[in-house]
Amino acid sequence: MPVTPRDDLPTVVAIAAVACVVQDVLHEGLGHGVTAWLSGAHTISMSTVALQSDLDTRLISANGTLVNLLFGGIFWLLLRRARAYRPAMRYFLVLAMMGNLFTGTGYFLFSGVLDFGDWAAVIHGLEPHWAWRVGLIAVGIASYWAAMIAVAGALAPFRPARFLRLCYTPYFTDGILAGIGGLLNPIGFFYVIASALPSTLGANAGLLSLPFVIDKWNPAGKDERVGVIARSPGWIAVGAAASLVFIFILGRGLTFTR
Repeated sequence: MPVTPRDDLPTVVAIAAVACVVQDVLHEGLGHGVTAWLSGAHTISMSTVALQSDLDTRLISANGTLVNLLFGGIFWLLLRRARAYRPAMRYFLVLAMMGNLFTGTGYFLFSGVLDFGDWAAVIHGLEPHWAWRVGLIAVGIASYWAAMIAVAGALAPFRPARFLRLCYTPYFTDGILAGIGGLLNPIGFFYVIASALPSTLGANAGLLSLPFVIDKWNPAGKDERVGVIARSPGWIAVGAAASLVFIFILGRGLTFTR
């Protein structure tokens, strides 16, 4: 009996790691960091869990999420030509879109429920505060649901037998990578619990249910079949390098002054 080819696990893990690092750098670096720099901050400290600067504005707090949503949309647009990509690259674009959309939309819900994090800072001082929190929760639920549908549509052509591996592997890869990188951060273990893990395990929680609803939400996905993700030394090397930089350089924190 012929053996059915399976997606190569080390390559899937490597792709997930690269997508995780891209999402985090976009959020902390391009979103918060560049905004703080352009706003006139003189000292900026960036790690995997937070961005700190000597300038604090609503725009700086908001732009981490807004950049994630912008790039989630860019990756979604790139996937409009999905058939032009090899399976590994197509999977990377799906995970990059997923990470940015789930983080961006999930932050509204997170801050609305706990009154903590970027969007709690955005609405700080706005009254009635309870109404702003309720608004964040409503926007978070609606937008996260829309993100789930978009990711389900992108994953559907990979076929049902592969859904568990292609959803659960990045979920746990991202959680482990964020947890280890967060342990080295210079501002304390609290941010591992309050920021690193919620922004990955919490924001990506949709991946745990997606394997069971993709077929129901996207019956048209059955019309296309994406090939197996084969062993790729290139992706594995890039994933390993990105993980090491994420943990030992960005994890320890980078400080910029002028």
